[in-house]
Amino acid sequence: MTAPLRVAILHYHLRPGGVTQVIAGAVRALAGRDVRVAVLAGAPPDARAGIEAPVVVVPGLGYATRAAPAPPPERLAAALADAARGALEAAPDVWHVHNHSLGKNCALPRALARMIAGGARVLLQIHDFPEDGRAENYRALRRDAGDGGATALAGRLYPRAPHVHYAVLNRRDRDLLLGAGAGAARVHLLPNPVSVEEPSEPEGPAAGEGLTFLYPTRAIRRKNLGEFLLWAAAARRGERFGVTLAPASPAEAAPYARWTALARELRLPVQFELGARPGATLRRLVGTCACAVTTSVAEGFGLAFLEPWLAGRPVAGRNLPEITADFAQEGIALDGLYERLEIPADWVDAGKLRGAIEAALRATYAAYKRTPPADAAARAHRAIVANDMADFGRLDQAAQAAVVRRVASCPAAAEAFRPRELRIAGAGVVARNRARIAERFSIPAYGRALEAIYRAAAAESPGGIEALDAGALLDGFLAPERLFLSRF
Repeated sequence: MTAPLRVAILHYHLRPGGVTQVIAGAVRALAGRDVRVAVLAGAPPDARAGIEAPVVVVPGLGYATRAAPAPPPERLAAALADAARGALEAAPDVWHVHNHSLGKNCALPRALARMIAGGARVLLQIHDFPEDGRAENYRALRRDAGDGGATALAGRLYPRAPHVHYAVLNRRDRDLLLGAGAGAARVHLLPNPVSVEEPSEPEGPAAGEGLTFLYPTRAIRRKNLGEFLLWAAAARRGERFGVTLAPASPAEAAPYARWTALARELRLPVQFELGARPGATLRRLVGTCACAVTTSVAEGFGLAFLEPWLAGRPVAGRNLPEITADFAQEGIALDGLYERLEIPADWVDAGKLRGAIEAALRATYAAYKRTPPADAAARAHRAIVANDMADFGRLDQAAQAAVVRRVASCPAAAEAFRPRELRIAGAGVVARNRARIAERFSIPAYGRALEAIYRAAAAESPGGIEALDAGALLDGFLAPERLFLSRF
């Protein structure tokens, strides 16, 4: 009988939500499989994290701050090795590291570089790229690289070697890594697992009961709240809208306050922060709406496109093909979603739009110490305006607010929308999507996929170490066609 595969899973913290939820799902998915897991984190797990595996706290692995600066990378590498050996009774066969390149602790990629140079087999799972709208994190990494500059940074963040594998959430990220020079056999598409439960029955009166459309989200800028309010401004008689959570970040407070103030001023049929009301749970809120909505313009994996179907509710709103193409390949029907919410271009001040595009491009490229291409503004404008119609979701917030006012004062103006309405899928589509999602994105399916990736990585012989083309990766994320002014 062979010994089980030993895997050390690393993350900065184990607070509820996000990556922690993925780690908890992975641990559950691997239970009963021939894999022994230990989880290493920078702080003890939150009681609500649900990690059903040994957890070892490694000081210096958490987010670096002025009060708790990152340790020397050689010290962190040694601490990680000691912690893993203590928990697994031997060196790991595979190190599974989450978001190593995010810039929250610059010692981690440097420690990993030392470990990889020593032959450690690693799986680098990237949920969020610093090149994707996280310029402050990217600048911290560049500062840490010092005189080595972009070359040193590329080697730390994106090593290329036989014993280095990557896992990403969607085909867009996989294509970007392949375009930067990664080998196809070592970049794995690993969609997040989802929790499959029976659709909930109404549990009596709840906050938001009777909503037609619920946006189950924390209303940060990339969630494009203005578009949700536009649909509310165009609502038919009796339709009611709701949003579950306010932003948690101080940087998001002002945009959110402007949208909620506009909704109050225009008396739109929208309720906010339903999830913060006494007795409210996401399960109950989704269970009492007719349809879940997403108007987001940027996602990593896209649980918003999957989870409501599992609760027995359809999903309407904006499609993100670079995220959902993988779902469509799995037979999940999302054809009721729209890729653009088009309004007449003459509703938007052309001069102000050009100015907003140029300012956003300058700021975005400057944040990464780049200069926009000469045709950047034209390329971005073509992505926003086509055939005398403008994509509402790509407009800046001031332009969006002006359109919401126009439609609220003259609901007939909504006849100019393309599409004209949010489409609610029927019961048959809900049932088929639920069954397909439960089959393809379940915990058991995740366990099978993850073990296969671990075994592929563990079988590799360490070899020469190079770097991916980090410049090409950055260019991919900065492409002017991806500009959404609503994120600024």
